[in-house]
Amino acid sequence: MLEIGEDGRTWLLSGPTSSYALRVTEGGELLHLHWGPRIDLADAEALAALPAPRYRPFESPLDGHEEYPVEGGPRFVRPALSVRTEERRGTEWAFAGYETDDTDDTDDTDDTDDADDEHLRLRFTDAGLLITLHYRMRGDVVERWVTLANEGPATVELLRADSATWTLPEREGWRLSQLHGRWAAESRLVRSALTYGEKIIGSRRGHTGHQHLPWVALDTDATEERGEVYGCALAWSGSWRIAVAQLPDARVQITGGAGYDDSGLLRLAAGETFTSPVFAGLWSDGGFGGASRAWHAYQRAYVIPDADRDRPVLYNSWEATEFDISEEQQAALARRAAAIGVELFVVDDGWFGARTSDRAGLGDWRPNPDRFPSGLKPLADYVHSLGMRFGIWVEPEMVNPDSDLYRAHPDWVQYQSGRRRTEFRNQLVLNLAREDVQEYLWEQLDALLSSAPIDYVKWDFNRCFTDAGWPGEPYPQRMWVDHVRALYTLLDRLRAAHPDVAFESCSGGGGRIDLGVMSRTDQVWTSDNTDPLDRLAIQHGFSQIHPARVMAAWVTDSPNTQLNGRASSLRFRFVSAMAGVLGVGGDLAEWTEGELAEARDWVGLYKEIRPVVQRGDLYRLRPPTGGLSAVQYVLGDETVVLAWLQAQHHGEPVAPLRLRGLDPAATYEWRETGEVHRGALLLHHGLRTGLRGDFDATVIRLRRV
Repeated sequence: MLEIGEDGRTWLLSGPTSSYALRVTEGGELLHLHWGPRIDLADAEALAALPAPRYRPFESPLDGHEEYPVEGGPRFVRPALSVRTEERRGTEWAFAGYETDDTDDTDDTDDTDDADDEHLRLRFTDAGLLITLHYRMRGDVVERWVTLANEGPATVELLRADSATWTLPEREGWRLSQLHGRWAAESRLVRSALTYGEKIIGSRRGHTGHQHLPWVALDTDATEERGEVYGCALAWSGSWRIAVAQLPDARVQITGGAGYDDSGLLRLAAGETFTSPVFAGLWSDGGFGGASRAWHAYQRAYVIPDADRDRPVLYNSWEATEFDISEEQQAALARRAAAIGVELFVVDDGWFGARTSDRAGLGDWRPNPDRFPSGLKPLADYVHSLGMRFGIWVEPEMVNPDSDLYRAHPDWVQYQSGRRRTEFRNQLVLNLAREDVQEYLWEQLDALLSSAPIDYVKWDFNRCFTDAGWPGEPYPQRMWVDHVRALYTLLDRLRAAHPDVAFESCSGGGGRIDLGVMSRTDQVWTSDNTDPLDRLAIQHGFSQIHPARVMAAWVTDSPNTQLNGRASSLRFRFVSAMAGVLGVGGDLAEWTEGELAEARDWVGLYKEIRPVVQRGDLYRLRPPTGGLSAVQYVLGDETVVLAWLQAQHHGEPVAPLRLRGLDPAATYEWRETGEVHRGALLLHHGLRTGLRGDFDATVIRLRRV
């Protein structure tokens, strides 16, 4: 809901439990008024009427109070907007009015056309530059972004154009939550005291990165289910930066957007515009768990395509075959996958060009004639005849020097003139900012998806930007932004032309996970680490912001020869992977008949609980810090609990699980390993599991009766 003050200078956006208020003063300053519990318009106007902060030497009365700080004038906080022309640097803007409607002119969230969306635009001008700040409340999530339009004759350089600055109340004892990591150890949750000064996280790698997810949360005394939590998440899949600053008066401001530094994003010639990615914010008084459930609901409703459709159980052949593949071998694996109940069979790397190793073939998106003499269609048809969908792996943004594409167009990659072209994984990065590269990829991928009944594409990105140059381009810095915009355009174009094809975002595991790419893909690859114990911590961190509906998780072979050599039971591996979108990635040709039969049972159980896991509300009952850990999903009258016992000391009983989100007065029937129980005291006394010993796991289903 959007309310506007009588003088047209105070705005109040309200969701089910929260409100966001701002005001333009008579002097033209745009001030932040409130973000937190729901208030009414009279409260917002009362806040607007409070006296301005008193003067303090060496401080600005605007700092910590402005809604979107710009560079220039009496300001010392980090600017969200920094521009320059040949004549000057900075901004001296004037309020030019506001508009409200329900249109969607940002390309960084989904295409949902919700008649209830109320979109607020605040317009400011500075010479020929039109600056529009956008606000939209969806549930309790506020979406913010900025549009910059050059309506003058002179070129304007955007040094920095952040999407938003979020202002938190004056409080002591702020604590910062963030998700950090590295390859195969992504999404590790850490909470630490916020001290005076700035904390900066981000990526300067050209993609979202394994090192940080573009999300932060702040609190002073929250627990898992109680207390106020403020969170912000950026919808951008390239380099990015979020700066969290605690100012001298104890206020906190969070500024974030595309690009890592201030060296320049784009140049806007006369008539050109730039729209920033969305920087979404959420306030919750339900603790960290309540904030996560609100984020999940927002993404299922407004971000994830077709989120009401449950994702299928997939099999991926990579760990079974790596590059040594053939049509007959893939068909044999497909038969075994179908026999255990798999619904989607995916051929990973090695099906195209001269791709017999990672040294050749990237860029040549045609089936290898020796391995697939009649193309992919015969295998795809055979997979369909087994009752499964068919998918493939691609990495369109990359090229091997040993490829037909590179030999024909060595200038199509990112490179610095006169410098060595740095290779990672024997590959270079294509310059997607070039229109000829964009058109080549569209033609290749459109032809590929038209050549066979392909239902699914795993889109990978296996190296970072290094030699990010563009010889001959007058403003080569634009490549960092235009690469991502071209990626989004290509995905949007492919989805429109092939609406029945699902896409997965992958970047060597979890290196490209953010709200921007998630609005264009159906699921994400969480990590290349498929060890079931390591995955519990990765999935715990992932769940702080993103829902199980997009979290791909595989069951692979034991011992885990890919990473740590750890052995684990098939039971533990399956229950770990069932916390998200279940997949199987082991070498089924080597599994025993007993293992295949057990796998078939687990896949069948997952299909029964899948709607609750992928669409239900998540409660993190116990974190994976050793001993017993558990998560709970609730959808209507159905509840699913997944629990893992990492270790049990002799004589130490396994503590009961206290469930959440249920009616304490109701009676529930619950089932674990086939045994049926009934009771009404689950919330008072907790639910005891049958877990025993080390590396045990269980699935418990409950139904209200």
